[in-house]
Amino acid sequence: MAGLYFEEFEVGREYRHEWSRTVTETDTVMYCSITMNPAPIHLDAHYMETTIHKQRLVPSLYTAGLIGGMIVHDLTLGTTLGNLGYTKFDFPNPVFHGDTLRAETTILDKRESKSRDDSGIVFFEHRGINNRGELVHVAHRAGLMLLKPRG
Repeated sequence: MAGLYFEEFEVGREYRHEWSRTVTETDTVMYCSITMNPAPIHLDAHYMETTIHKQRLVPSLYTAGLIGGMIVHDLTLGTTLGNLGYTKFDFPNPVFHGDTLRAETTILDKRESKSRDDSGIVFFEHRGINNRGELVHVAHRAGLMLLKPRG
């Protein structure tokens, strides 16, 4: 299993995930299509030339999903029971077509579950960074993680 069990998480440990991805216009068109998002800030190049950004923005939830996916192999593949919630979900800088994104994670805290004997809760900070070194996404997340199998 690639993911870490609850006991293997160390509070304060930082991870720089190896995956990166260049975001494309096709990503935006497909994401907007499947989520039924017709916003011109994502799809209308002519309209966006008249705005402060001068170009289309990649949807923020696509950015969050991409960063959230980049952390799976290193941290949670096969060892998570699911997300419990987010307490921070920020986008300090926009993402544009052609930006290459990467992810970093810090383990903020952890505790054993009070209601389950097979798992614990890990508190993560996930960060998305673009090819210019700008922070584009920050998420604080609680995840329910399996304990190591007994026996």
